[in-house]
Amino acid sequence: MLQPNIFQWIVLPLLIALTRVCDVTIGTIRIIFVSKGNKIISPILGFFEVLIWLIAISQVMQNLSNWVCYVAYAGGFALGNYIGILLEEKMALGTILVRVFIDDDYVPLAEALKIKHYGVTIFEAEGSRGKVHMIYTIIQRKFLQDVISHIKQYDPKAFYTIEDIRLAKEGIFHTKQRRISGRMKQIAK
Repeated sequence: MLQPNIFQWIVLPLLIALTRVCDVTIGTIRIIFVSKGNKIISPILGFFEVLIWLIAISQVMQNLSNWVCYVAYAGGFALGNYIGILLEEKMALGTILVRVFIDDDYVPLAEALKIKHYGVTIFEAEGSRGKVHMIYTIIQRKFLQDVISHIKQYDPKAFYTIEDIRLAKEGIFHTKQRRISGRMKQIAK
């Protein structure tokens, strides 16, 4: 088997770091599901997060004289946060509001978004430099890069903000097939 020094100073710290990466990654994803109001997946992830954390912390507590375990524990935490954020970005869960402020002609951007089946709401407003138009669209996060590319194509200087939305109902949402609310279906008939 392994010599005690190799296990104590190399293998054990690597295992502690790996368990921390796993539990913190799960924790990061769990927090996102909690913020989205998911009552089923969040507790399941929480169970495994704490179980894995207990394994990691028990090994650190059993090896209090091994400073490398402390570093591995902290390093695993940092790396777990990073990996959790990357994973969350790849999953692109949730609904967001994109708000675009345009000084110039807003019509080409609004029409381009409508053609792509994004719901668009336009407001005229007064900014610090005069009249502006605000274009609102609520989209699934997976479509964010498409919307941003349209914004940059039609107005590279446009100011825009992005906010998470917990719930959005009865609107026009971009999907593979355009979905119209029940009320609009009745009007269309």
